[in-house]
Amino acid sequence: MIETTSDHTLRVTVNDKANMDDEISAAVDMARENAMKDRRRGILVTREGLASFTVAVSNEVPYGITQEKYAC
Repeated sequence: MIETTSDHTLRVTVNDKANMDDEISAAVDMARENAMKDRRRGILVTREGLASFTVAVSNEVPYGITQEKYAC
């Protein structure tokens, strides 16, 4: 499940490991559309827990780059 928490952040909650990559990829594609508007920020995917992630357009990441981060 993908939930929009702000214009630049999506929360992804997966119900099973089989769909995890597809859900995260879909959220990254959505974030990429926002990042392409200003071409100054990249995408940060943060694992918040076993089944939860945030995907955000981030000033911490250079444009054109997607980085992963583990918060747990």
